[in-house]
Amino acid sequence: MRRSGPRVLGFSGPRVRLAWLLAACLVAAGQVATAQQTTPPPATVESEFAAAAVQGETPAAPPATLKYANRPIVEFRAAVLGRAPAERATAARQLIKRLVDADTTGPVENRTVGPVMMVSIGGQDVFAVVPADVDTLTGETLASTATRAATSLQIAMAEVAEARRPRDLAGEILQVLLATAAFVAICWFLIKARTRLGDRFGGAATRKLQASKVADDELVRSSRIIEFVQRIVSAVVWGLVAFATYSWLTFSLRRFPYTRFWGESLREFLLSRLSLVVGAIIGALPGIFMVVVILLVTRFVARLVTLFFRAIQEGRLDVGWLYPETAIPTKKLIVMAVWLFGAAMAYPYVPGSDSEAFKGISLLTGLMLSLGSSGLIGQVMGGFTLTYSRALRRGDFVSVGDVQGTVTQLGTLSTKIRTVRNEDVTIPNQVVVSQIVTNYSRDVENGVFVGTDVTLGYDVAWRQVEALLLMAAGRTAGIRRQPAPVVRQAALQDAYIKYTLLFCLENPATRISTLAAVHGNILDAFNEYGVQITSPNYEADPTDRKIVPKDQWFAAPAKPSSNDR
Repeated sequence: MRRSGPRVLGFSGPRVRLAWLLAACLVAAGQVATAQQTTPPPATVESEFAAAAVQGETPAAPPATLKYANRPIVEFRAAVLGRAPAERATAARQLIKRLVDADTTGPVENRTVGPVMMVSIGGQDVFAVVPADVDTLTGETLASTATRAATSLQIAMAEVAEARRPRDLAGEILQVLLATAAFVAICWFLIKARTRLGDRFGGAATRKLQASKVADDELVRSSRIIEFVQRIVSAVVWGLVAFATYSWLTFSLRRFPYTRFWGESLREFLLSRLSLVVGAIIGALPGIFMVVVILLVTRFVARLVTLFFRAIQEGRLDVGWLYPETAIPTKKLIVMAVWLFGAAMAYPYVPGSDSEAFKGISLLTGLMLSLGSSGLIGQVMGGFTLTYSRALRRGDFVSVGDVQGTVTQLGTLSTKIRTVRNEDVTIPNQVVVSQIVTNYSRDVENGVFVGTDVTLGYDVAWRQVEALLLMAAGRTAGIRRQPAPVVRQAALQDAYIKYTLLFCLENPATRISTLAAVHGNILDAFNEYGVQITSPNYEADPTDRKIVPKDQWFAAPAKPSSNDR
């Protein structure tokens, strides 16, 4: 009985069958003693063996795969009568080898013996497939598992027979050599043509750009268009080399019986991946169609919004509730809202939007925006405040803190001001909102008064000073005549009087240059009439009284008015 042990699953020889019959009897006797069941009716030797095998099978781990001629035949998952799956696979493989050595290579058949399936070669039972060997979770059945095992075993037996024919091996070696020569020639041609194709396509792209006059020679060189095209050509060439290598390797492996299974596995792997990609593309087509439709509708609505607000900006449409200078920022906000709404509607239809990777990317993007947008949101809200409060407009001459100049850009995040020195100063909108902003260009019709101060002693007639200041203003170009310039006695200090000349500019942007011209004309006028511009300070009481005699109240160029007579 021990000598026939390795062949228990082969079911060859009368002694083995007798052993299985005795085992079945023992199992049946044990069941009668414990469960007090009635004795079953008589059965055949195969049915008794099947009953013993099923009753004696127990799940075992790990499973073992029966391989022959480098081809997997079946996977054993259960231990039968104390024999582990690995032992069952070893016994079956040894029995198959002995049958092949005896030139018994077929036919391979399978039949049902009670609850198990027997697989035989040339009428000799080789192994059995029991119900515990079937992976029911994948939809397999006992019959399908045994049929597949018989088919694989038949292919393996045919490959073994093929490997024993020297003429067939010689033809296969010749095919592999020819395929290798063709593979080497193709790779050599592709690698040699890579540089030439890159130079040719890069030169063609450069000539097209130069002929279109879109870019000059310097821009073409700096853009590295030739290098970019060469990299694309190199990527295509190496892709073709990889495909050729894959095809050659698959073809070569499938020529020989021992390596044919590897070649078939490579081919099945490529075909399965291609079918997976094609299936994914076909399955994604409805979603892509919906995404395209939503984006087209969103683009159409955004264009309508743009045309509406452009008409308001250009003055062709007056809605009453929106100013022309706020039309463009409002348009940007509404267009952004339209696109965000369209993106939210299209998101569920994007292929892969429900995958874990897509969710992870969305979570990471949201986290980055939440961490880095605190200052950004403040700048954006500052821009909205400046826009809708109409505090600033492009072209206004303003003063923001200690910066004076013309507003050149009022953006969402910052405001740009060009000073009189042609300096571009960028101020964050949040800073502009927190500063005192003076706009010198807003009230153009009534005019914004610009002032300059002069201080003189009490011994100079104020009427003469007023006349001299008005004379200087009248001589200066760029000062509006209406409203007319005025002079105010701003303060009576301890030792001098402070005079302020107020005037309106024709162009607020010329504020600095006009002030310089006014100052020059003031100096000329005072020097012309012999009036000294001083701000005296006393250390002692002067001997002469610092007053203006009445006969000098209207010293030139002052003239008495009707109220002074």
